[in-house]
Amino acid sequence: MDKPQIITHLEKSMNHTLYDVVWIPSSAKFVTLGSSTRARGTLHIFELGSEALEPIKSVEKPQGLKCGTFAGSSLADRHLATGDHEGSLQTWDLEHLSKPVYSVRAHQKMVNALDGVGGAGRQQGAPELVTGSNDGSVKVWDVRQETPVAVMEPAEGEPRRDCWTVAFGNSYSATERCVCAGYDNGDIKLFDLRAMKVRWETNVKNGVCSVQFDRRDIEMNKIAATTLESGVHVFDARTQHPERGLACLTERAHKSTVWRVRHLPQNRDIFMTTGGSGSLNLWHYTYPGKRRERDAGGDFGVMGTLTQLQNGIVSSQPVCAFDWSPDKRGLCACVAFDQTVRVIIVTKLQLFN
Repeated sequence: MDKPQIITHLEKSMNHTLYDVVWIPSSAKFVTLGSSTRARGTLHIFELGSEALEPIKSVEKPQGLKCGTFAGSSLADRHLATGDHEGSLQTWDLEHLSKPVYSVRAHQKMVNALDGVGGAGRQQGAPELVTGSNDGSVKVWDVRQETPVAVMEPAEGEPRRDCWTVAFGNSYSATERCVCAGYDNGDIKLFDLRAMKVRWETNVKNGVCSVQFDRRDIEMNKIAATTLESGVHVFDARTQHPERGLACLTERAHKSTVWRVRHLPQNRDIFMTTGGSGSLNLWHYTYPGKRRERDAGGDFGVMGTLTQLQNGIVSSQPVCAFDWSPDKRGLCACVAFDQTVRVIIVTKLQLFN
């Protein structure tokens, strides 16, 4: 009874496929994104009621909506950025959803993943968005421009692997930015946007479904990645060995594909992973008691331990997306391929401050 508990608080069945769920900052509302049986995009806004999820707004768009984020917009605007099945990147004013605030054909194929930085919260620098696509490219966008500010893609003649996930990090000043990208062949690449080079790369042998820095707006600390075949990897980004790269801790979880990883906004050492078996796993990273600093020879840093605090089954189908409320600790939402959106409460997280 001293462990955190994962409790399904509210749920609502939908009549279409759901791909993503995103909390609206400074509110008790969230957005779901998906695709209808007619392959049209669906965008629904829900508010937490006392006994049920209250639908606020619902619209359809010409193309299926795959992913979204508020992280590249200010708290005053709270513009939602979305990526769709045809490769378009758009931002939306939730009060006026008939026409996007910004729209660009970002990729030639589906936008699989999207992240933002410099917007809501304490992130540094100009607001930017990063997209990853089936066309194998990763692009960074400033919504004040029609062309990308950075493009990371294979050289001509090299194979193009599907980019399944992207994340911003290391944004601790107005000039520093990094993007981490994961690919279907198991590659993970860390791009330094200030130096415009690959800072580090590795291969985890299975397709990378999700990556996330434990915080976007601090110097790199940890990077978590999840894969096909039940892999959860935590990389220590504080030191880098000249040959072996970043130290890594690996665990097996869910006994299935691990679809998503999301760190708790109020505690960067706690994160949730979602599984293909309809499960949620809650993890806690504990730092080593004494850290060995890198010496002149490039000694590896010592990894801590990863403890599974709790797990629970919430769906009969894969939980494909998850998001913590940025304002209320322990409140979260997830969507699964059973066409249901659920609001989850995770208790006793204050014990790990």
